[in-house]
Amino acid sequence: MKKLLLIVTVISINSISFSQYCISGGPTTLEDSNIESFTLNGASGSINFTGCPSTTGVQEFLGQTAFLNAGGNYTANIQFGTCLGNYSGVGEAWIDYNQNYIFEPSESIGTWSGLPPVSMSAFNFTVPGGAVTGQSRLRVMQYEGGSFPLDPCSSFPWGSVTDFSVFIQNGIDCSGYIGDNISDPRLVNTFPFIETHNSSLCYTNQNNVYNSPDVFYRIIPNSSFSSIDVSLCGSTFDTFLTILDENGTALAINDDYQPCGSQSKISVSTVGHNALYAIVEGWGIASGDYTITIGEGTLNINEVQIDEIDISPNPSLNEIKIISPENSSFQIINTNGKIIQVGTFSRGVNIENISKLEPGIYFLQTNFSNKVSSKKIIKL
Repeated sequence: MKKLLLIVTVISINSISFSQYCISGGPTTLEDSNIESFTLNGASGSINFTGCPSTTGVQEFLGQTAFLNAGGNYTANIQFGTCLGNYSGVGEAWIDYNQNYIFEPSESIGTWSGLPPVSMSAFNFTVPGGAVTGQSRLRVMQYEGGSFPLDPCSSFPWGSVTDFSVFIQNGIDCSGYIGDNISDPRLVNTFPFIETHNSSLCYTNQNNVYNSPDVFYRIIPNSSFSSIDVSLCGSTFDTFLTILDENGTALAINDDYQPCGSQSKISVSTVGHNALYAIVEGWGIASGDYTITIGEGTLNINEVQIDEIDISPNPSLNEIKIISPENSSFQIINTNGKIIQVGTFSRGVNIENISKLEPGIYFLQTNFSNKVSSKKIIKL
């Protein structure tokens, strides 16, 4: 997968907020295909749901909770059907076992395809022994005219998406974990610092660049250092690394540091900084075992100063003003890596129309002086 080598952005510390499940998707109309019923009996507690009449968007049916034991076997009975006309489609259900607010492919408990009316579907599943203890969600999607694989966050014309409440018992206790957010980071104040850790369990998506879980580190630089190296080389997954200053402003973001493939590395100046934050996450939804090494360093040749490109206003509804230090080509890329808009900048002030972009997060990638850099754009 071709990805950006370096991304530079500005993030307000207040923008790093507690993550939520995606609830902006689901059906856009009320007609036809719909989950007619859903039942789940837990070790204690049960869910009994009747689907019709249908609703648009994601329906949150959270008033009933099924308590599930880690390692336990259960059956979810789902009537994929319709509230009006009969049309073929597909369906799937997921449980967020690791409580990272993402319904991952590995968390699917069953799939269905057919043309209503059909018999009840029984999804038999075993809660993993490594599931995280606590409140979580089960999502059921029926997508009329859809096909596999399903995206649990997608929007579509006809069908239904319903969330249910489950509570995992006797699983992994995450209460002692630190580093899930900027207010409770893992502390680094001795150098060199080397740690092997896992981001898959007990961490959630706080940085909102990708949907992967994030781990936060607070770095107190040695007073004799002029810069530090932060490296994720040797990690087991495709990493993404962000460095913030003490006020939450991003100094640099790196995806792939070429000498170590799909892992990340950043060298950043410590002059004038009492503390820095490093945020470890994965490309897309990647997570797993990683090794972080922090020590005295020299500025990386790929480092781009934050003031080389200026964008305002950001967020924006219609237009953005870009101040570029020299002539440059550019691309506007969405968070899936798809190029949405291309063009060129002249040295100085440039105005770019973004009114036709869908609301969301994009990256403005530029290429000048043999450097590839980007900044995050928020389209309102």
